[in-house]
Amino acid sequence: MTQKAVLLLSLLSMLFSSCCTTKTNDDKTTAGKTAFYDDAWELEYISGTRIAFEGLYPEKKPYIMFKDLSNEFSGNTSCNGYSGKYTKKENSIQFGDAIKTMIFCEGGGEEAFLKMLGKVNKFAIDSEGKLLLLMDDIPMMRFKKIAKPQQ
Repeated sequence: MTQKAVLLLSLLSMLFSSCCTTKTNDDKTTAGKTAFYDDAWELEYISGTRIAFEGLYPEKKPYIMFKDLSNEFSGNTSCNGYSGKYTKKENSIQFGDAIKTMIFCEGGGEEAFLKMLGKVNKFAIDSEGKLLLLMDDIPMMRFKKIAKPQQ
């Protein structure tokens, strides 16, 4: 009788605890709202340049932020601020032309960053929570989530 009571109590406690757990919706694989919007993403890799990443961005790395309701993106190229509109559907993304401030920048990092934004057409959030901007299925840019920079 005691074994049956212990077994019954164990089953009831497992059932009760499973009913009371709360599922969080980080949705990293489909870039859900909590994993994509209203966060700042700092560039940590860019493809297609002949200059090493640290040579392109020796002091400050570019970042990008996305607004959900207005479909706007903004950030800094490591030299100038920029902003524009984007369209997103499922894992497809298209960036409109970025409007930027006009401070002279050396090194080619700004040009490489904005040019690559114009080429990407898909995005993903990988298993480490990194934002990947893709050209078809090839990662062209990789970003890590950071605290929002001071504007």
